[in-house]
Amino acid sequence: MTIRALHVASELYPLLKTGGLADVAGALPPALIERGADVRVLLPGFPAVLAGLTDMKEVARIGQRFGAAHVTLEQGKLGANGLIVYVIRADSLYERAGNPYLDAEHVPYGDNGQRFALLGWVAAQLAQQLDPAWTPHIVHAHDWHAGLAPAYLKAAERAQGRALANTVFTIHNLAYQGVFPAQLFDQLELPPDFFDMHGVEFYGQLSFLKAGLYYSDRITTVSPTYSREIQTIAQGGGLDALLRTRTHDLSGILNGVDYTVWNPSTDALLPDHYTSTRLSGKNACKAALQKRFGLAQQSDALLFGVVSRLTEQKGLDLLLAATPEIVRRGGQLVVFGTGDPAIEHGLQRVAQSHPESVAVELGFDEGLAHAIVAGSDVIAVPSRFEPCGLTQLYALAYGSLPLVHCVGGLADTVVDASLENLADDLTTGFVFNHFDPHSLALAIRRAFALYGRRSEWKATMRRAMRQDFGWGASADRYLTLYRELAP
Repeated sequence: MTIRALHVASELYPLLKTGGLADVAGALPPALIERGADVRVLLPGFPAVLAGLTDMKEVARIGQRFGAAHVTLEQGKLGANGLIVYVIRADSLYERAGNPYLDAEHVPYGDNGQRFALLGWVAAQLAQQLDPAWTPHIVHAHDWHAGLAPAYLKAAERAQGRALANTVFTIHNLAYQGVFPAQLFDQLELPPDFFDMHGVEFYGQLSFLKAGLYYSDRITTVSPTYSREIQTIAQGGGLDALLRTRTHDLSGILNGVDYTVWNPSTDALLPDHYTSTRLSGKNACKAALQKRFGLAQQSDALLFGVVSRLTEQKGLDLLLAATPEIVRRGGQLVVFGTGDPAIEHGLQRVAQSHPESVAVELGFDEGLAHAIVAGSDVIAVPSRFEPCGLTQLYALAYGSLPLVHCVGGLADTVVDASLENLADDLTTGFVFNHFDPHSLALAIRRAFALYGRRSEWKATMRRAMRQDFGWGASADRYLTLYRELAP
């Protein structure tokens, strides 16, 4: 039997991206299709989504829903690979410029509850033949935005007295929980008893994420270590008890890398190309990066790169405190991203004091992100917590050794340059175990020490570039999960 799976998400690369969720939604469905599954994606009709699809056609007229007067379901294709994408057309809810979740003042839209309730509701309708030509066996919902899909399906099954699609819910980041005031529940058209501790209620409010965790048939998250961490009080975000009761339904499946996009031998966004056996092009990428950011053109300076949201979650406050140590040892630092104003200003002050060693640019641009990953010697991902992390996987592919905190997917993917690991030819980066300045400083020292031994550094670069974190193994595990659930 060919398994039909509907992925439900709020963003998808290359149409719309604010974080790693878009990369997963863009790469996992094609990997599943390659393995014989019939996979489609459902997205809200944001302007960037509508503009990026071809062959658009109407599938169904839905009418008035969640405050939107005219809702239709349309279908288009992604030009790059022909992936079929369903789009919810509800212009009063989705036709807004810029960030899909926040207004011009970076405040969440007041109607986000209704905007993403519609996403979950339409997903459940697709499992009830809203498109007569295609009905999924599996509805795979991603993060809080799609969290109501399993709830709507369970409600429909109860009302109709029959089984519909089974559901998988993937947590990309438990910190974002989609919490809304309790009075929104009256607008959701769910059975009254769903507003309960054993349901969508969350400390007197309602949580879309909790709905996904409670009502889905299976739960996944994006790395094995993170699946264990979120069952603890420290990292469970108030949901650890629920996750512990569902521990047998919860699995950690590591995210993958789309090596057609992230490959230094073919990457069109780089000034030069290189491979693990011909590394000279990496030197050209480093020189171009130093020039682009006005740093001293020193090929032997150890260059640390950061491409990240500039927030405490990402550990950028800790890195800011360690920056003087990098400069004192003759290193350089390039930081690219946006986030907490205090961290932005702190980094900018250091850059003003050391313009030949430290450069900071606020914003996001995919091309510059690739250039920094390729041109840096070390990519720093010092996150307090990190469900999976994709940046360190991109860094490995580009021979830029990751410097990471030993949490979540970072712990699962990077091997520290300890003496034992160096002796056993296992090292792929630098890992610090405790989230404190001393532990980070020791990891930075290990980076400088290894950089001083150039033949060992090159051997480690080559080993990093040979790591395979492609989507193949992960897609196989998801397919096994779907087969367990399919009717």
